[in-house]
Amino acid sequence: MYTAAVITVSDKGFAGERVDTGGPLVAELLEAAGYAVCHKELVPDEQPLIAQALMHAADDLDIALCVTTGGTGLSPRDVTPEATLSVCQRMTPGIPEAMRAESMKITPRGCLSRAQAGIRGRTLIVNLPGSPKAIRENLNAVLPALEHGLEMLRGPKHDCAVEG
Repeated sequence: MYTAAVITVSDKGFAGERVDTGGPLVAELLEAAGYAVCHKELVPDEQPLIAQALMHAADDLDIALCVTTGGTGLSPRDVTPEATLSVCQRMTPGIPEAMRAESMKITPRGCLSRAQAGIRGRTLIVNLPGSPKAIRENLNAVLPALEHGLEMLRGPKHDCAVEG
């Protein structure tokens, strides 16, 4: 079982003007997949605060999988991808590519997502959109592959070429 953190990025949620439905849904989906969600946080759409939350989850809490929800669109306040890029040491472009490909099967607006994914230390960081419908679609598109990625990132050393 891997640990997970869920970081909701929402100005209105942070100000108490909107109930956070995205974060709890992400936590529910991760727990159903066998992850131990041990950290949840709600931050405003402020790049330094998002970056700080990501670094805390990776550096201080040593979380295996850190999933953000919100702030991945085209609005001027949507800066989650920039915060993610600023803290990751290596990017994993296949994850957001797979999510966008799955979204494009459902709506042409799927191409508007600016979500990113990358690695900080031993933590995999994945950006999800904020809407519950899009959270389900995007997370379900990549969830089956994440465990193998985390095994490679955190697990015992093994040779993928031998596994076939």
